[in-house]
Amino acid sequence: MTRPLVAASAGILMAAVTLLHGQQPPPRVDAAALAGATARPQDWLSYGRTYDEQRFSPLTQVNDGNVSRLGLAWSFDTQTDRGLEATPLVVDGVMYATGSWSVVYAIDAASGRELWKYDPEVHRKYDALACCDVVNRGAAFHEGRVYVGVLDGRLVALDAKSGKVAWQTATVDQAQPYTITGAPRVVKGKIIIGNGGAEYGVRGFVSAYDAGTGKLAWRFYTVPGDPSKPQESKALERALPTWEGSDWWKYGGGGTVWDSIVFDPELNLLYVGTGNGSVWSRHLRSPGGGDNLYLASILAINPDNGELVWHYQTVPGDTWDYTAVQPMMLAELTIGGRARKVLMQAPKNGFFYVLDRATGELLSADPYVTVTWASHVDLETGRPVEIPGADYATKGAYIRPGPLGGHNWQAMSYSPITGLVYLPAQDNGRYFEQPDTFEFKPLEYNLGLATVGRNVERFDIPSAGRLLAWDPVARRPRWTVEYGNYWNGGTLATAGNLVFQGTAAGEFYAYRATDGAKLWSAWAGTGIVAPPITYEREGRQYVSVMAGWGGAFARRARTTGRLLTFVLDGKAPLPPRPRPRPATVIASGARPEEIAAGAKLYATHCQRCHGGATVLPDLRTSSPAIYGSYEKILIDGALAERGMPRFEYLDGAAVAALRAYVLDERRKLAGQP
Repeated sequence: MTRPLVAASAGILMAAVTLLHGQQPPPRVDAAALAGATARPQDWLSYGRTYDEQRFSPLTQVNDGNVSRLGLAWSFDTQTDRGLEATPLVVDGVMYATGSWSVVYAIDAASGRELWKYDPEVHRKYDALACCDVVNRGAAFHEGRVYVGVLDGRLVALDAKSGKVAWQTATVDQAQPYTITGAPRVVKGKIIIGNGGAEYGVRGFVSAYDAGTGKLAWRFYTVPGDPSKPQESKALERALPTWEGSDWWKYGGGGTVWDSIVFDPELNLLYVGTGNGSVWSRHLRSPGGGDNLYLASILAINPDNGELVWHYQTVPGDTWDYTAVQPMMLAELTIGGRARKVLMQAPKNGFFYVLDRATGELLSADPYVTVTWASHVDLETGRPVEIPGADYATKGAYIRPGPLGGHNWQAMSYSPITGLVYLPAQDNGRYFEQPDTFEFKPLEYNLGLATVGRNVERFDIPSAGRLLAWDPVARRPRWTVEYGNYWNGGTLATAGNLVFQGTAAGEFYAYRATDGAKLWSAWAGTGIVAPPITYEREGRQYVSVMAGWGGAFARRARTTGRLLTFVLDGKAPLPPRPRPRPATVIASGARPEEIAAGAKLYATHCQRCHGGATVLPDLRTSSPAIYGSYEKILIDGALAERGMPRFEYLDGAAVAALRAYVLDERRKLAGQP
């Protein structure tokens, strides 16, 4: 008998045994399965569950009538203390999650038992090169392999059963300060991956690799290179005249693709969001003006060859770090009585965009948070109308949103049942000012802004965060839930009329999708920035979320990382809550004017992190010894290794005023007159 015949006979025998025992082999997760992910509601096959990245689940076992019965099914300790931002995948009962330092975990989705773990062993020097924490937003799955972008610029393919490396490749020049924190996507047998590092002086691009071999298929650079050399594409030749000056290309240019990538199989278009310029200030980056294509843009690319089909630039000549890499989603909406295939995005700049995804035509752009840099977006030209002086060319300006954005990378979701987008929105601002002199320094954080840390009036106050239910057809909020701070988690919408979201304060909430009524909550033990997922295993619906506060705003936070999974009538214990009241009152002996001065300093330097709306320590409940160490902590940096930054520009009098204010607030919290 020949070897092919033996192999065929063995295959038939295995299939017969499988059928005899009433089991079917799991279906392949190939390109067709990913394109038809709606047929597998029990799984979470890709970053946004389906290619449209709506993060909507049709599961209804957990619904607005019984969500109050949710309890913890299991908790998985990631053994990390840095930010956790990943969307886990669930494929045939196995969960694949990524953690800080690009570590990958395979976990039994029903029990929480670890099956394997892969550590890419990233050199710790990348802690200083990752602008916004050593985070990772997730993996991709295709044909029995798990794909992960590694912080140091590698793309790694792992065997899904064993966690062994199948292949790996460096997607960047590792001598340059590139990083990867975003999740790869699988498109027609190719792995699509971008990168970050604009502030350090890199040139952005997005690449496609063969899923089977790791061979580069194509690469699209998002900004032009050295103008004395041929450009890599016709799209870059068209972009080159939009850049002015002689040094911009030496600064890298920026435009990195560090997050959102979405594929439309029907139109065969790959949508890519691009980032800010290097450096931030357009007057230093491109003196003389220019739109600086393709910064802060949405690009529609042919996934077969990497050629640009159309582009839309949200912020021509960006000068405020208004990236357009924030999550995009695809939907079909009826606008003006006409059915439209649309792309929706709420980027940092504060406007909610709806585009025709076939052509790039702008359909609407409306402010969803406070916006002070532009009065509106002109629907005829598609361009924002900037407010005079907002570009801080000759005088400093306080601008909202700030660089953390009206919305950042935290995923939004959309329910085709309610027609609403559930958006983690936030109000914050920043003072922008041109420096007197500027020198670009390779491998360092180059913003092109003046240092204004000593001026308390120029800090980010006031600030707020909210869950915003946005109607993209009516172009307005339907309902909101206010939080005490920003940098809250991504959202999940379900057919059970539910929206799930975690917060910076460590609460995991379920709201009624139609009106925002709070129906359930659980204490996570740490802040949540990651988006939840839901899946079904052995007839039970689970809801999972990675809990570990971190990222750009909370980069210095050090909290215990865990993956929490809930089910109806779950009985596993939740983490203990912190003590709500101080045990003792400590007299400060301070004068009222000293307490008032401390209140102003507290609002400027401490409120955002320690004001009780995040999981960072509430300063009113500190142990008594801490108050005597304020100077060592604030000025000398005694707790810097634990994430508490130094405020070296404060003096002894300022520290004393801060202490007086906090102790007075401690007295009030304890209920003392």
